[in-house]
Amino acid sequence: MKKLSEEEKGVLEQFMIPFFHAEKRHPLFPGRDNPEAEAGLLGIPKEELETIRKNYDENAKQAALELLKEDEIIDLIDKLPFDGEETIVALGDSATEDDQGWFSIFKHLLEISFDKADFRFINSGVAYNTTTDALKRLDRDVSLHEPDWVFVALGTFDTQRLNIAQQRTLIPLSETWENLNTIHEILEEQVENPTVWITPTPVISELLSSNPIYEFTIQSEDLEQVRQLVSGKTGGIVDPKGIRMGEDEPKAWNYLTDGLHPSLSGHINTVREVLRTLAEIQAKS
Repeated sequence: MKKLSEEEKGVLEQFMIPFFHAEKRHPLFPGRDNPEAEAGLLGIPKEELETIRKNYDENAKQAALELLKEDEIIDLIDKLPFDGEETIVALGDSATEDDQGWFSIFKHLLEISFDKADFRFINSGVAYNTTTDALKRLDRDVSLHEPDWVFVALGTFDTQRLNIAQQRTLIPLSETWENLNTIHEILEEQVENPTVWITPTPVISELLSSNPIYEFTIQSEDLEQVRQLVSGKTGGIVDPKGIRMGEDEPKAWNYLTDGLHPSLSGHINTVREVLRTLAEIQAKS
């Protein structure tokens, strides 16, 4: 196996491993659950991949423990609409799939906070998914699990403007609207509890544009239009104004160096807003 350079290893650990799980990308491949095959595809030994993933999971757990030191979080936990036995599914893109992402932190938070917790958490995030991609796999990755609660965190990658086609977004806004409506209608019919919609976070465009690993840009005005579509849904709306990464403007420390994917602190901000939204849903019920 070829030894990776330090630069290659950095890109792999920061931008690939947290957002790549073979069983999600290639569910029909015979080797989808083979750790050695997945590690070989990434160009590292199986033990190294397992160690990196374990470290990310530990980061998420420590983030949950840090949150539990906050009085507001303790109060919010007491107001959550859960009894400890729910099946909870998150349908999303990179920010959801992330090994140390908001859903992983949220999972640890609930497992620590509920006595005899028997939750079932399904992370149905697939990196770089558009609303079209997610709609196509809604049955397999959400409905078949018969969830009690569904979180939807989509829309960012609909707004890609490819470097070779800057004149349009990858998915037209009208199609994003139709996709979100269809997802909403299906979930309303199948899931007893209201859907929780997580708005896309802003992007630091200059960091994204200067990153050589991406072949697209994202403009804030395109993302704002999608955020407005998401915020117009019924159910719980997480951060409708898109300010959880910084009130006046997104802060660099809440992102990885690409200005696109949230850092651990950025994910923690999302979890806070998720808890507040769930408490509001409980208060209204």
